[in-house]
Amino acid sequence: MSRKQFILPVSLIAVFSVIIAFLFPVIGPRFIMPLMMGNNPAPTDLNTMTNRLTDNSLYRVSFITIPNPIAINDMHSWILNLQTADGQAVDDAEIGVDGGMPQHGHGLPTRPQVTENLGNGDYLVEGLRFQMPGWWEVKFEITAAGQSDNITFNVVLP
Repeated sequence: MSRKQFILPVSLIAVFSVIIAFLFPVIGPRFIMPLMMGNNPAPTDLNTMTNRLTDNSLYRVSFITIPNPIAINDMHSWILNLQTADGQAVDDAEIGVDGGMPQHGHGLPTRPQVTENLGNGDYLVEGLRFQMPGWWEVKFEITAAGQSDNITFNVVLP
């Protein structure tokens, strides 16, 4: 193979690689990643309620998302409402945030955190982003008045 014949395939590979690199952030999460991961659907009995008691029933927690609905690959925030089990607002809580995709075995692509206590039991959670469709868990560890409890919210994105 002459040098001229060799340069043409290498050039085509380089051009193709650049095109893929630019398109992957757009098409990758929605189309390629599900193919790579087997496109496992979320369990049919998954609890996707946005208002419920924590694991040990110490707190009632609910959330709304901003914006709603959640868009893949866009940063968004949650307003988390925290009450005692009998409905009293909890304004002095320390709240940790974690999560990920259980079926894929990876965590969140960002490090969300509570950035502001809005009062009346409302807390602003910023820095959330989901980079692909599927089943996500967002976990909160809540400590207030010397008592700790956890809650996991399930979010399924189309």
